[in-house]
Amino acid sequence: MMPPSSTSTAMAPSSSSISSPAAAPAVAGEKPPLLELVNLWKRFGDGPAQVTAVSNVNLKIREGEFVCLVGPSGCGKSTLFNMVGGLLPADDDGSILMHGRPMADGALLGKVSFMPQRDLLFAWRNVVDNAILGLEVEGTPKAAARARALEMLPDFGLKGFEKHYPHQLSGGMRQRVALMRTFLFERDMILLDEPFGALDALTRAMMQRWLLDIWARYRRTVLFITHDIDEAIFLGDRVVVMTARPGTIKCDEVIELPRPRDAGIVTSPEFIDIKRRLLGAIEEEARKSFVSTTGGAG
Repeated sequence: MMPPSSTSTAMAPSSSSISSPAAAPAVAGEKPPLLELVNLWKRFGDGPAQVTAVSNVNLKIREGEFVCLVGPSGCGKSTLFNMVGGLLPADDDGSILMHGRPMADGALLGKVSFMPQRDLLFAWRNVVDNAILGLEVEGTPKAAARARALEMLPDFGLKGFEKHYPHQLSGGMRQRVALMRTFLFERDMILLDEPFGALDALTRAMMQRWLLDIWARYRRTVLFITHDIDEAIFLGDRVVVMTARPGTIKCDEVIELPRPRDAGIVTSPEFIDIKRRLLGAIEEEARKSFVSTTGGAG
């Protein structure tokens, strides 16, 4: 649901660095981050059965950044996604700010554009009518919404497929329709929850490169959840690693690989070095998660 705008920025191919999750002090006159999570918590249930899914999360995402969130299974990534998307209220311990302004419960809903893991296309709607769903809900006249979608079709590789229905599309094309719907719903921030997780490896790699092209063209701020370390490094300006449950920020690594990025970068020494560090951080947390769920049984 939404669109970006701009061209890709080049970064010097220097070494990456893992930083502490602690927030840096604000610089006088500095523009506030687009999104800031301050001491964010989420608990489910009461009493002895209470489960803490997310604890003390502090994170800043600046305008135009592509930030990837990774961590072991069950670490609270999707819970965090739902809180940032306004689908789930955060506990009273912390707060979520946009452009420096605190967001009350429910205020975030509609202020960000998000795409869950499944494409959620309606079988009875064609490509264009699926893509304009968010605009229709917002009150945009259907003719105007369709005109905007038709202009965007070439960017998403869907020109000539506007009248096709979901069952006539490949998995990758269905994902492109869902992403186009997300970009058409014009919001400053896009949340993507493992959008390519169900695709085969070749299609997934093609979709990653295509997404970077789209991001460079429209330049929205993206928070991208994934289990795939290679995907996170390839796509992101930063990769944020969460701990085992209760999930908090373990480390935040700036990915100083040059843009635009092509497929060959994944075999470069710089890429492999970043991957080695991040895998070490995630595997440490995955072991903790495994021990906690098995009681240490071998």
